[in-house]
Amino acid sequence: MSMASEFKDFISKGNVMDLAVGVIIGAAFGKIVDSMVNDIIMPIVGKIFGGLDFSNMYFPLNGQEMGMALVEAKKAGAVLAYGNFITVVLNFVILAFIIFQMVKMVNKLKKAEPPPAPVATPDDILLLREIRDALKK
Repeated sequence: MSMASEFKDFISKGNVMDLAVGVIIGAAFGKIVDSMVNDIIMPIVGKIFGGLDFSNMYFPLNGQEMGMALVEAKKAGAVLAYGNFITVVLNFVILAFIIFQMVKMVNKLKKAEPPPAPVATPDDILLLREIRDALKK
């Protein structure tokens, strides 16, 4: 079998196509969650904590002034941008929770598999059971 035909067989399988569609939708969904966190949730959290702007929270590693914006501080040298890290962690938690809920919903929607049909007991086993029961009497 040539490599081209093996690749064609691999790609034509349903699982590979499902995975590709899932990755594409997941990337687009990740952008939606990222926007929701950056544009809606983090400003509300910042307002609750007294007007904090998490996107500009950093610890200077190269002697920068603390009052500088993060972009300016990065131009001046290395910084530990823990505000961005908090935002990314929040993105991950929200995305993981939403995906968990989606998987939970899909699992509920799947039809429960019917229980396996009872297997007929062979005649010799039935006969042996009758003999056993008769001996117990």
